[in-house]
Amino acid sequence: MKKIVPVCLALAGMACAASSSATEGGAPTTPMGTYEFGSGFLPPTTPNGTFGLRTAYYTTDDLRTSGGRKSPNDFSLDVLSVGVAYIRMTDQMLFGARYGFGGVLPFFDMRASLDVKAGGRTVFQDDAHVLAQADVQVMPIMLAWQPAPNMGVSAQFQIQAPTGEYEQDRLINPGLNHWTFSPIVGFTYVTDGGLEFSTLSQLDFNTRNTDTDYRSGVEYRNEFAIGQHVDAWTLGLGGYYYDQISDDKSPNLVSEDGNQARVWAAGPAISFLSPGLPAVWFHVYKEFDAENRTEGYNAAVRVAYSF
Repeated sequence: MKKIVPVCLALAGMACAASSSATEGGAPTTPMGTYEFGSGFLPPTTPNGTFGLRTAYYTTDDLRTSGGRKSPNDFSLDVLSVGVAYIRMTDQMLFGARYGFGGVLPFFDMRASLDVKAGGRTVFQDDAHVLAQADVQVMPIMLAWQPAPNMGVSAQFQIQAPTGEYEQDRLINPGLNHWTFSPIVGFTYVTDGGLEFSTLSQLDFNTRNTDTDYRSGVEYRNEFAIGQHVDAWTLGLGGYYYDQISDDKSPNLVSEDGNQARVWAAGPAISFLSPGLPAVWFHVYKEFDAENRTEGYNAAVRVAYSF
């Protein structure tokens, strides 16, 4: 049987869930829940760039199949992720936007267990604990437009390289053993009364895993947040929507068995941004309406400072 191979990573090292289907191993290739407020803005231009640190925790024991039905198998996953990011925005202009570049180096501490049941009895058991580097992400192009003082538009091209630890027969892996190419567009608008709306959309195009001859389908996600600015704070609601929009490809998949997945998540989000101080973002999300993957909880705190 096909084993479960989570997982993913975020702009600052976010880990996501895995399930028994939908993309190879059932995990989104790149992470959700990376951005909350301010996704249309990129860091300011400074002499030494912007350094970021993101710590996230994901936990789940709820595995969903097609149609959102609960799986009869017992599965649990806990991921603690820490990612270090660097972004350098410049004064150079490209397509009327400030040009920059960046990268993320993530590390995962992952624990998972799986009991597969058939005919009322357990027919397969496995568990794993892995602490290792995950796949690095490089952003060679980052563009920032600001049409108005209260509006920001951002665009990025992200490359996720198979640098993370990977073993084909292990239940979980920090690395995915394939490349992913992702165009990303963000938008933020703040009203005169301080109400903010932010959204970010991303597409993931995956190459084939050469060890398994498996190619995950194209994945789409939208991250969103709405909140009220109160002095240096922004308080509100954030979340994401994930949808695998094309079938997986593998010699082991039968026709019309593309393993497509989707999920929603929402929860409270807060940010702090004041000149001269580190910027801080925090959220706690609950996933719901999942198909062909897990439903879980994730909490994340992200800190950034421009030098």
